[in-house]
Amino acid sequence: MIKIILKYLIIYLFLLKPAFAERVNVFDFTKEELQTLEVRKVRGADNKTEYIPGSNENGNYLKAVADNAASGLGKQIKVNLNKTPFINITWKVEKDLNGIIENSKKGHDYAARVFVIKKTGATALSNRAINYVFSSNEEIGKNWPSPYTKKSIDNVLSTTKNNINEWVTVKANVKEDFKKFHNLDVDELDGVAIMADTDNSKKKSISYYQNIFFSKD
Repeated sequence: MIKIILKYLIIYLFLLKPAFAERVNVFDFTKEELQTLEVRKVRGADNKTEYIPGSNENGNYLKAVADNAASGLGKQIKVNLNKTPFINITWKVEKDLNGIIENSKKGHDYAARVFVIKKTGATALSNRAINYVFSSNEEIGKNWPSPYTKKSIDNVLSTTKNNINEWVTVKANVKEDFKKFHNLDVDELDGVAIMADTDNSKKKSISYYQNIFFSKD
């Protein structure tokens, strides 16, 4: 009898295995991971954004403080968009950047943003990106090319006009967005990055990131 139970338990766990593969975690948000991430300071910025790991009842998070600063944290990761096309982001903006014009060079700052990146050439300048942003001024669903490069599209998933100092969970179909914004059929992503930046507006923002992962639906 015990052997029969064990047999069916093994079969059950085997059947569950594909379900676990339908979620791809991107960041752990630990002190150890923070040391391994690629740090990219924006050219011309006076300071780097400060990233501080922490935790709450929902797990680890990363606090980002940008005081006239701009730098991001990147991770090279392969994500199969045919299996897990949806990016899921839980984030919060405690102090926003109200009053700036985000689709202009002088106001192109965000308290929180998550880049998804596809390599399309030999250099970083040839990459295509979608920049999912927590806007301080625009409505959800608005989008525009970055004023610095048309190869990166800003797409508003959250706004402090609706949620300020509150955790928000959002989702986007990355595969469909690459087709929509770049007219590219993308099967696999090459990297994900987060950034809080205030170098253009010279302001200060405070934000938090938690539970960034890809899923089947």
